[in-house]
Amino acid sequence: MMRKNYYRKLAFMVTLLTILLAYQKYTSREKEPFPDVKFITSSVNSADLSDFDPNALDKEQWQKLGFSEKQTATILKYKDIVGGKFMSKQQLKKCYAISEEKFSELKSYILLPETAEKGNSKVFNSYGKKEIVISGKFNPDKFSANDWSKMGFSERQAEAILKYRNYLGGSFISKEKFKECFIISPENYSKLEPYLLLPAKTPETFKNLAKNNPVKAKIQYHPFDPNQLDLEGWKAFGFSEKQATTIINYRERNLRGSFKNIEDLEKCFVISAEKFQEMKPYIRLQEKQQEKTDFSKTDLNTITFRQLIEFGLDERSAGSIIGFRRKLGGFINKQQILSTYNIDQDLVQKLISIAPLNTSDVPRYSLVDAPEEWLKNHPYFKYSADKIIFYRISNPDDRKIWKLLKLKPEYEERMRLYIK
Repeated sequence: MMRKNYYRKLAFMVTLLTILLAYQKYTSREKEPFPDVKFITSSVNSADLSDFDPNALDKEQWQKLGFSEKQTATILKYKDIVGGKFMSKQQLKKCYAISEEKFSELKSYILLPETAEKGNSKVFNSYGKKEIVISGKFNPDKFSANDWSKMGFSERQAEAILKYRNYLGGSFISKEKFKECFIISPENYSKLEPYLLLPAKTPETFKNLAKNNPVKAKIQYHPFDPNQLDLEGWKAFGFSEKQATTIINYRERNLRGSFKNIEDLEKCFVISAEKFQEMKPYIRLQEKQQEKTDFSKTDLNTITFRQLIEFGLDERSAGSIIGFRRKLGGFINKQQILSTYNIDQDLVQKLISIAPLNTSDVPRYSLVDAPEEWLKNHPYFKYSADKIIFYRISNPDDRKIWKLLKLKPEYEERMRLYIK
């Protein structure tokens, strides 16, 4: 009996050892290395960037900013989802096709508020949820903005639908083209489709019709020098006010005041390839001698980037001065210019000894009346902005607020420069 138990225990031990050895052999096998995943990000030369409205960009213009076709399609689709218009930088940042790195690169050039106003967010929260009411068959070509509003679309959506119709030449052409209107969601289109008095398919001649688009026909091109064109001149060529402003900013800031050649104009991302080809035959770049600036008569609060370069400053110094002046709303005294970061102190000292400083247009407020946005963005006030806003609720008196702030004398002294 004892011998029998002995053999049983021995067999159990052998079995257990066999299992352990097999397990060890299995788990010690080398695992195949997982391939490294690398995300490819496309960047755009910062020298080619200028202020832009993301709501005004088409597919090609997004790609000029360095996005791929798939990323561009995702961004445009995301814009449709949020109601056809980005309301803030924060909302645009949430689009997963835009990486943190890419957003940081573009952020300072985006013509949108940091966050949406509370009143505006409600408009888009209800996008696609409002019930569409259809009374019967209708021709969308004959609908006014009021008709679209009565059907259930918001005023902005109605305006966008009419803009899209005008873009097509004044007619939706077909159900296919009507469906492409980004304001009309797939759900709403499925409701509207049976009632549309339009042909199902787009005629093959549509491309020819598009060339005769009455909106484009209004634009009468003439020979022009892009360096001489002002805001109204660019708008006369079919650009929106924001696009025209962007072109001018691109010329003044990025190109130091002038397009040196036709390629410079072509690189401006708000000008599509098609639009550039339309204008190209009329472009007349004239070489002219630049008049020398009389710095003894040049106000330091209006001096331009180009003039600072002309005086001898490098781009870094000139950009720092212009940027700091913009944040302040203007310089109050010349010593502020010397406190700017990354400047050639000796050359700037020479400049401020020659050039005058006019402070009459610099905004000044009392602590009680200062706009919240101004307080939060001004370099001298932003760190005390929340306290000022809080204290003035119960103490609408500047003297009391100054006492409550308990600031260091040097901080208070520079803040008082902008107090009236």
